[in-house]
Amino acid sequence: MIAIDEVETGKVANQIGTLQKACDTCWGYDFHSVCSLIKMFKATCEALQSIVKKGSNYSQRGDVDSAYNIITSFDFVFILHVVKEILGITDILCQALQQKFQDILNAMHHVSTTRAFILKMREDGWDSFLETTKSFCEKYEIDVPDMSGLYIMGLGCSCHQEDQITIEHHYQSDLFTATIDSHLQELNSRFNEKTMELITLSSALDPKDGFRSFNIDDIYKLTEKFYP
Repeated sequence: MIAIDEVETGKVANQIGTLQKACDTCWGYDFHSVCSLIKMFKATCEALQSIVKKGSNYSQRGDVDSAYNIITSFDFVFILHVVKEILGITDILCQALQQKFQDILNAMHHVSTTRAFILKMREDGWDSFLETTKSFCEKYEIDVPDMSGLYIMGLGCSCHQEDQITIEHHYQSDLFTATIDSHLQELNSRFNEKTMELITLSSALDPKDGFRSFNIDDIYKLTEKFYP
């Protein structure tokens, strides 16, 4: 298996960079890793093809050939762009929440804004997203399925498939919308209305700038609703 930051895109003077490795602890790194792969997609494919032809052993060539077939599939490109769009929206929130000194109200504003942008993407973003993905595939000669065709769940399953849905419906509902809903659910579970209100009211006790945020009405609501 080849780590993402080990795939070089050239040598010496022709070297244009390496793919940025994803990180388990730094949230922003995942977004930049995805953007890096999209930006260097052609160079990455060329590097993989070179390894397939000149790999040191059969096992390595086989693994890299499989990896090349995966990343040049429509499914991979589609999911890659879904992740990019969602992480692009949440990246500002992630960066804000990692700051050591963050204004509570400002942080809650980022949460609300992020939720609103994700909802807008869910409701109005499909058509433009699909066109962007198709254009990317056309640019790199990746086959795009006929979106109006009948979607078959899997080999041997067509005779048992009850719902007759199009391929576009599958990608929109089962992948695009489902992924967005998963992120919304995660965001709502961590920042539900009650939690948001508690944090916002608690900002009245922030000692910063000589208790500049002190508000007796908010403190009263805080004690009445959360500390009866």
